[in-house]
Amino acid sequence: MEFFVQQLLNGLAVGGIYALVALGYTMVYGVLKLINFAHGDLFAVGAYLGLTLLVSCHLGQTLPPFFAVLLVFVLVALMVALVGYLLERVAYRPLRSAGRLSAVVSALGASIFFENALMLIYGARVFVYPDFLRPDFTVSLFGYQIPGMRLLVIAVSVVLMIALQVFMLRTKVGAAMRAVAIDQGAARLMGINVNRIISLVFLIGPGLGGAAGILVGIYYGQIDFLMGWSYGLKAFTAAILGGIGNIPGAMVGGLLLGVVEAMASAYFAVAWKDAVAFFVLILILIVRPTGLLGERTADKL
Repeated sequence: MEFFVQQLLNGLAVGGIYALVALGYTMVYGVLKLINFAHGDLFAVGAYLGLTLLVSCHLGQTLPPFFAVLLVFVLVALMVALVGYLLERVAYRPLRSAGRLSAVVSALGASIFFENALMLIYGARVFVYPDFLRPDFTVSLFGYQIPGMRLLVIAVSVVLMIALQVFMLRTKVGAAMRAVAIDQGAARLMGINVNRIISLVFLIGPGLGGAAGILVGIYYGQIDFLMGWSYGLKAFTAAILGGIGNIPGAMVGGLLLGVVEAMASAYFAVAWKDAVAFFVLILILIVRPTGLLGERTADKL
């Protein structure tokens, strides 16, 4: 039973990271019906920026570890949000009236650009986060000793997801974002600045992705320039699993995918975790083609 609990919490930690990245995919799809293939690479940019600030800028040595990580967490989220905003202005907005295929090609080009930029700037090798930045403590939970880092990742992921959901449901800006997702033309007639709302989506989504990049660096201790592709693919899968365009669906899909992978690694083999995860995805989509919570559309609202 202890082994099961440990794997369940490990799956929730990894699933929380998937969910944070998946939110970027689902938010962009919700307002533009576009799959932002560069989003996974923005997540990788966040991981590298975090390492740069902590090591090269010596924040990890000049501040206590907890405050250093907290400060870098906020800074990286803001910096990656800015990169996402610039990406929308440069690569997507000029092609908004050119059809979806042009925007998809632009997204693929942006993904290749970020991936190769990371390789050229940092090199094609694995980088390691300093060990002293990773909290080494355990928490007694239900009689089991749980690594504290695992619980911290779960807690941070859940807090960010709840904050986003509250923002979407309880604020006027969140209501405007939902209105734009339903009908951009009607939203303009209601006085909503659609371009500003779309820019805000490209700030929030990449910001969450950058924060997830820091969590991966702290949790696993190492990063590489190809991580954007692998995590981006899993996060995109999670978004489809929960219902693309559905924010709660992305959260549920990410957590479920992480748990399925953890259980597959524990009870089958690590090499089988991706096969089992995608097999579960196929089964769910056969039963519910729109995902667990369904795709958000105007008709359903």
